[in-house]
Amino acid sequence: MNPWIIVVIVLVVILLIAYISIRNNISRTQIKIDEASAGIDVALQKRYDVLTKMLDVVKAYTKYEKETILDVIKVRKGMSMDEKADADKKMNEEFSKISVVAENYPELRSSDNYKTLQQAIADTEEHLQAARRMFNSNVSRLNQLLVTFPSSVVASSMGVTKKAFYEVEEAKKEDVKMDFE
Repeated sequence: MNPWIIVVIVLVVILLIAYISIRNNISRTQIKIDEASAGIDVALQKRYDVLTKMLDVVKAYTKYEKETILDVIKVRKGMSMDEKADADKKMNEEFSKISVVAENYPELRSSDNYKTLQQAIADTEEHLQAARRMFNSNVSRLNQLLVTFPSSVVASSMGVTKKAFYEVEEAKKEDVKMDFE
């Protein structure tokens, strides 16, 4: 067999392998972009679901706590000092039976709920930022493949075009409204 034919066949095989490899790389990158885009949607949905539910819990508990404190104040307001002392003594006796120390006012828990809400906000925003960074990283990788040789030739033959980086839609720029009333 003619050595030139062998050289041509080897070159064609090398070019074919390179083409297939570059094409697969571009296809994998496009899939990663789709996956990252879905990750952003998941993070946005998580932000909406978690924060609105947490906000409802905080608002409900804050209302309960406020009502409880007002009720305690109303009850004690009409009592004389002797009645308050007698009521406190009876409460202490009852609570000592179950090894609980009575307090003049209920323990406030809404501050814990606010801290939990703040942590949930931080966690969901961090998750959303990570999803956006992943998307933009994959878009950057694809766009780099589109402008470098020989992958630009392969991408052109596939009809792949440059992708835009993540830009927040106006409706999604708005965060969950934190209305505590």
